[in-house]
Amino acid sequence: MLNIIFYAFIAVVVIQLVYYLIIFGKFAFAHAQEITPKKVPVSVIVCAKNEAEKVKQFIPLLAEQNYPDFEIVLIDDASSDDTLDIFEEFEKQYSNIRLVKVANNEAFWGNKKYALTLGIKAARKEYLLFTDADCYPTSKDWITHMTSQFTANKTIVLGYGAYEKVKNSFLNKLIRFDNMLTATQHFAWAKIGSPFSGEGRNLAYKKDEFFKVNGYIDHMSIRMGEDALFLNQAATKKNTKICYTPESFTHCEPKKSFGAWKKQKRRQVFISKFFRFGDRFQLRLFFLSQFLFITLAIVLFALQYNWMFMVPVVAVRYLGSWLTMGYSAAKLKEKDTVYWYPVIEIILIFTQLNVFFNNLFSKPAHWK
Repeated sequence: MLNIIFYAFIAVVVIQLVYYLIIFGKFAFAHAQEITPKKVPVSVIVCAKNEAEKVKQFIPLLAEQNYPDFEIVLIDDASSDDTLDIFEEFEKQYSNIRLVKVANNEAFWGNKKYALTLGIKAARKEYLLFTDADCYPTSKDWITHMTSQFTANKTIVLGYGAYEKVKNSFLNKLIRFDNMLTATQHFAWAKIGSPFSGEGRNLAYKKDEFFKVNGYIDHMSIRMGEDALFLNQAATKKNTKICYTPESFTHCEPKKSFGAWKKQKRRQVFISKFFRFGDRFQLRLFFLSQFLFITLAIVLFALQYNWMFMVPVVAVRYLGSWLTMGYSAAKLKEKDTVYWYPVIEIILIFTQLNVFFNNLFSKPAHWK
């Protein structure tokens, strides 16, 4: 019986190594990215709901971008604070800022997809670049770097939306490692020709792509996941590229409590259930292999299975996964997170398991 468990353990490790070394390695071990600047017309789109303090701080950083042809479309999603007033002041201050005011609509009340649709339709430029109201670009060349990946055929560009570092915070390292792992999955699958999702905190695409899939219409009733579900429909091997130069990153403030971050995880997991079958399968297989690796290793060690067989298998798996995540973290400027890798991985596995069972019995709360 123990031998059967050990053989199953080896199979799980093989699956893990395929994910880490072959699939994730496609991004992790890729060369540093070089850019060829383009001069395509760009509409930077920012949708805000009750984000007065953040937009006051970050919109000027967008307005100061070194790019020859761009506008900023500010969408006020029926805010009840001073967001609209601040947007109106920016509209007077900057000639390339346009304002879209969204009134509460009974059919689409509180649905960010409705607000974004209005903003996208109002955009005058051919290419769209998205970030959130509480995010800011790393450099003044953000637009230049993100648009550099556009070609005649590549009309969707996935970027990296990082979280700010908080000194001496293990929770912050946990959140940033999880975000880096998610981005690694997005980028790696895109590089092997099977893109399935991305981050709305840093995303660009040609306007035509939005209307080819009728925007958010197929998932308008799901009041979250606007970017992930759109990309799951629209992104293909032929039209999608990634951008991971440091100048292309955006940053935003991470959650400050484990509970708030877990709620965010619940929404991410909930959204993934609406992905295409193949995408759902590969995500679930990855998590299942992670969980089984930890569980079977504990069982085999507890039952004192021959350590001369166990130790090399466990060591190879950790060497492969740690190496891959280390290279990925270096590319995404998150190297400090991988120092805690084995501990963080275990926490993430059991958090994901808890989230899965929570979502079985209740839907995660909608957010702005």
